[in-house]
Amino acid sequence: MSPLLEVRDLQTHFFTRDGVVRAVDGVSFDLSRGETLGIVGESGCGKSVTALSILRLIAPETGRIVAGSIRFGGRELTALSNEDMRELRGHKIAMIFQEPMTSLNPVLNIGTQIAESVVRHLRLPWRAAHDRAREMLELVRIPDPRQRLGEYPHQLSGGMRQRVMIAIALCCNPQVLIADEPTTALDVTIQAQILDLMLDLKEKLGTAIILITHDLGIVAETCARVLVMYAGRMVEQAPTVSLFAQPRHPYTRGLLQALPRADPERDEIGARPRLTEIPGIVPALTQPIPGCAFVPRCGFAVERCRLSPPAPSEVEAAHLVACWESSRVAEAVA
Repeated sequence: MSPLLEVRDLQTHFFTRDGVVRAVDGVSFDLSRGETLGIVGESGCGKSVTALSILRLIAPETGRIVAGSIRFGGRELTALSNEDMRELRGHKIAMIFQEPMTSLNPVLNIGTQIAESVVRHLRLPWRAAHDRAREMLELVRIPDPRQRLGEYPHQLSGGMRQRVMIAIALCCNPQVLIADEPTTALDVTIQAQILDLMLDLKEKLGTAIILITHDLGIVAETCARVLVMYAGRMVEQAPTVSLFAQPRHPYTRGLLQALPRADPERDEIGARPRLTEIPGIVPALTQPIPGCAFVPRCGFAVERCRLSPPAPSEVEAAHLVACWESSRVAEAVA
């Protein structure tokens, strides 16, 4: 079966006074129907810009897609007109944005905000769209949905606002749902509820999900496959179990070593060890990077890493890594 979404060599640049920021620099991946793909990496690595590029939401005043292909259901999205993208956006591909308070309209009630999307994309009359809005609030488990339809975003808790965002995103039964840090501003209990809700709806509706996060714990619980990004590039992509068991890129290895443990081993004097950190900082994306972007922070780097960027290669079945020294990394993990 062909992938539902195919991204190939995506490059998105922003044009600033300081130079060209290569926010996304050659990212490729596929998304199958009903699959959950996690995209991880530290802040500024290009996760959100990748998502915005898929939806063609990059502001033309500041940036644009300069190269690459985004194919959805056999259609090349980079070649579609703005009107065609508006018809597809929110209908076939929907997105849950990171902060619902800035995404929801403060002067429209919840019912109107959900119904507007239904009227536009499903061509239902207003009364039927309003009924659909109530059904969606029930689906995302908001109590007393009929009353909530008439309330405004500021009257809801953070968890409820996020559920409303999910309701808006799913009201037209999209084939792909992009969730950009959907639980960042929520406490742990509500985080778990939101993630369970998304996975439950995925099973009911068959929606494929791209989950953007910096939390590897969430990825381990929810995603079938993981794409790791660093400095705008894809450095590793693998099934979740394979990635956690044997990371093949030094950056992925560093991320996993930095995870807090419930019962860390104590040293000889009984002290708990500090969390392992990745030394150094992310390179400036305004400057061309001739080799691997992770070289200044990598303990495995050799001269070739500084001179030539490694292309992603398959080291195991469905396990891609962009690293000249991936075999040494695997040995160190083992």
